[in-house]
Amino acid sequence: MSGILVQLFLHFALLSFLSFGGANALLPEIHRVVVHQQHWMNDATFTHLYAVAQAAPGPNVLVVTLVGWQVAGVAGAVVSTVAMCLPMSVVIYFIFRHWERFRGAPWQQAVQVGVAPLSIGLVFSSGTLIGLTAGLGPGGIAATLATILVCLRFPKLHPLWLIAGGALLGLLGLV
Repeated sequence: MSGILVQLFLHFALLSFLSFGGANALLPEIHRVVVHQQHWMNDATFTHLYAVAQAAPGPNVLVVTLVGWQVAGVAGAVVSTVAMCLPMSVVIYFIFRHWERFRGAPWQQAVQVGVAPLSIGLVFSSGTLIGLTAGLGPGGIAATLATILVCLRFPKLHPLWLIAGGALLGLLGLV
């Protein structure tokens, strides 16, 4: 058991340094590690854990906690969560203590400008992964694309309307 806990810690500690956009942005890599590399779970279990994490109140890092719990119980949940949160939090603490001192430096502006597209790309790849592993059919793909277009066209529309629309499509058996 301790070997699995060490593996969980190392995988998630390393991923914590890439978590621009939050834990959800890392779903493809988390999926690759826990499903394809380590074989700790299958696609369906991973997708179900993600769905539970999104349905539950709290931070997006909850998916990491649930993956750790699935792999190694309560100890796995604690180790995974600490590994995902602690290393980068320590680094950020030390960086931001001195961040203002470098205001206007070219490298600081490059970091700020470069992180935005990186976050968007990671979140988009995560959404794609969840859509593919959830087994969306043509109706689900169409609903997803329509949702993206509506969000782009009407950015002030409350997302609950889109969720309700998706629920209605599901109740009608269209997705």
